[in-house]
Amino acid sequence: MPVESVFDRESLIKKAAQDEKLELKKARAVIGLIEEGNTVPFIARYRKEMTGALDEVQIQSLINRWTYLQNLSGRKEEVIRLIEEQDKLTKELKAAILGAEKIQTVEDLYRPFKQKRRTKAAIAKEKGLMSFAEWLLAMPSSSVAAKAETYISDEKGIASAEEAIEGALHIIAEHAADEASIRQWIRDETLRNGKIHSAVKKEELDEKNIYEMYYSYEEPVARIVPHRVLALNRGEKEDILKVGIQTDTEKIVRYMSKKYKVNDNLQSGVYVQQALQDAFKRLIQPSVEREVRNELTEKAEDQAIHIFSENLRKLLLQPPLKGRVVLGVDPAYRTGCKLAIVDETGKMLYISVIYPHPPKSKRDEAEALVQQVMREYEVEIIAIGNGTASRETEQFIADIIKKNQQQTAYVIVNEAGASVYSASETAREEFPDLQVEERSAVSIARRLQDPLAELVKIDPKSVGVGQYQHDVSQKKLNESLSFVVETAVNQVGVNLNTASASLLQYVAGLNKTVANNIVKFREENGKFTNRSQVKKVPRLGLKTFEQCIGFLRIMDGKEPLDKTSIHPENYPEVKELLQSIGFTTSDTSTAKLTEALGKLAVEQAAEKTGLGILTMKDITDALQRPGRDPRDELPAPLLKTGVMRLEDVKPGMEMQGTVRNVVDFGAFVDIGVKEDGLVHISKMKKGFVKHPLDVTAVGDIVTVWIEGVDVKKGRVSLTMISPGE
Repeated sequence: MPVESVFDRESLIKKAAQDEKLELKKARAVIGLIEEGNTVPFIARYRKEMTGALDEVQIQSLINRWTYLQNLSGRKEEVIRLIEEQDKLTKELKAAILGAEKIQTVEDLYRPFKQKRRTKAAIAKEKGLMSFAEWLLAMPSSSVAAKAETYISDEKGIASAEEAIEGALHIIAEHAADEASIRQWIRDETLRNGKIHSAVKKEELDEKNIYEMYYSYEEPVARIVPHRVLALNRGEKEDILKVGIQTDTEKIVRYMSKKYKVNDNLQSGVYVQQALQDAFKRLIQPSVEREVRNELTEKAEDQAIHIFSENLRKLLLQPPLKGRVVLGVDPAYRTGCKLAIVDETGKMLYISVIYPHPPKSKRDEAEALVQQVMREYEVEIIAIGNGTASRETEQFIADIIKKNQQQTAYVIVNEAGASVYSASETAREEFPDLQVEERSAVSIARRLQDPLAELVKIDPKSVGVGQYQHDVSQKKLNESLSFVVETAVNQVGVNLNTASASLLQYVAGLNKTVANNIVKFREENGKFTNRSQVKKVPRLGLKTFEQCIGFLRIMDGKEPLDKTSIHPENYPEVKELLQSIGFTTSDTSTAKLTEALGKLAVEQAAEKTGLGILTMKDITDALQRPGRDPRDELPAPLLKTGVMRLEDVKPGMEMQGTVRNVVDFGAFVDIGVKEDGLVHISKMKKGFVKHPLDVTAVGDIVTVWIEGVDVKKGRVSLTMISPGE
């Protein structure tokens, strides 16, 4: 039987479209565009007619499925070839392999044909005991011992009837263990009815009793939630817990016996059942348990990565506070609070350090300096990092505002990763003359002005909005977080004349090298005045130009369309459209043009220019609001002028807070006291909540009510359900 390719591009696209619940023509268009070298942000933004306006997440999900199906097809082809080389490929086996939907199923089918090490069954076969095993499986009623004696042979190394029986049972056990349908049934049974259990192994290693609830723990495999899977894995890795899976052995062996038509009233049937018990316990159970735990871990990792990604996306897309002079404060005790003032563009104006807290406690001196620099630099808002000494520093700043009756407000800024940035090569290049701590104060101030531009300078894993992010596949985590950052950057767009290389590298089609080349070109030649100049940047070819240019904006260039999200490929049609209604490109964002475009029938305009309706709608939106930032439509950060102590918080109080982190079991909300309060998933809204991310996300400003306060432990429990509901 000749080896033939099982890779059929069209059938794989159909399968991917079906799995992702997409129309075939949309899926076909996306795969075609990807194969031509187009990027996900470019396809989502500028090829809507072809894809039916699929968003970045849908496109990436389709690509992931397509890639998996390609790998699956490749493995099927390889396995068919390997079995065929052994001259053991039947029509039925080939059909089963071709019909498999998972790589695991293909591996199960291939298992009997794999080159094995010298197993007990292999040794028994070498001794000529295969025919004895087949005799037993036929369920004869005659004496097994008498039959076994006929296999005794000094030449073959079979010294007794017992040895012959033992060898035959090893052959039967291996045969059962290699049976794909049996392994699949046992795997499914374990997932359906198995129980994951844990016991303490080395309690002395659990100094903080983190794993105490798992010292004697049991839960159905089908119901265990992702964060508990990862907690058990971590406890096992740290040698504190012993983890395993329990199954109903009797039920499984009964199933196997039925498959082999075992008659346990016969002596041969009793022996075969013994072989099947051995097959399960010795050969199947350990590997199926490993596979099931791997499957649980993979699902838990995917969930943890999804939560981290969603939290990161919300953090990156927090609304900027543009055009304000900001005082950034990086709080600390012993080393002092670092101060940095940046102007409206993020340029550093002033740097210093104060010691308002113990051990130095120079509060009066610190207060005088803060008041002086706030007046001198006309500080409009203060950004305080939320790390060590944050609440004491907040109280210090609130006291200054109250004492001087100033209009200045402050915001608590998530400083996670600021120290990582401060010690990075990027920070050293940007501020070579500053100490590490001083750089972090600048970063905190800039995070308030433009969170996206500042956060892209940091490894996304250091942003601190995840759950068990160090326990998951780092490759998958990095891929997912890079996708989130790339999507966020391209949704917002980038100012070509002010963006750092850190920001530019995430623009569609660009990489670190080309991003650095853009910055270098800008430094050597001055500001870009039109988008076409980008073609002169070294290593930036025509395909890259096509992919990136729509996301790069020039706010004060020669061509007014360059500050919009309109792609240069559509400039001729846009100019033709404007001319037909009596305007030019210099009229963008004027009230008259906005009014005229508001009356324009998009369908007619699309027909007139030959562009699609979806593209035309994007163009008319961009002409009315050039330089639009989607983040501006989100609620601004919560500005504060005063501080509360934990002791002041009482049950029943209504408060506003900022969501700092979302996890599987709820959300942590900063309500302005020392510790973030927890809203448990059951307290997020009336009725069933599948996941906290369905209700809220990082950066959201939410109304909460105090449920309980434990001053001693520093814990606050919150609810988002109004007491009247």
